[in-house]
Amino acid sequence: MDFVDKQGKRVSNKFFQLVVILEEVKVVHSNFVKKLTNTKFYELRIKAGNEYRVIIFAIYQLNFSECTKAVCLKGFIKKSNKGYLKAIKEAEKILEEYLKNNEL
Repeated sequence: MDFVDKQGKRVSNKFFQLVVILEEVKVVHSNFVKKLTNTKFYELRIKAGNEYRVIIFAIYQLNFSECTKAVCLKGFIKKSNKGYLKAIKEAEKILEEYLKNNEL
């Protein structure tokens, strides 16, 4: 949430609008949510201006349409594909720590 808060009101509003949509609609266009290839993570894409803000998250079910709980792990501004690799590694560490401290 720190990442979202630091992005300003416009990005914060878009983030919360997308969260509401995800709660209500289980089939979401890949412009907004996309499974990251060869990982267990998804990305939530927030377009504001010329940049994408990406929130990497994990879900508790294997199928996104059956998901009732998701955990936001890492947010970053997409500048290149290199940023994804670093963010995914950080998200893996955060998820590992999260799972140690929380029940499934």
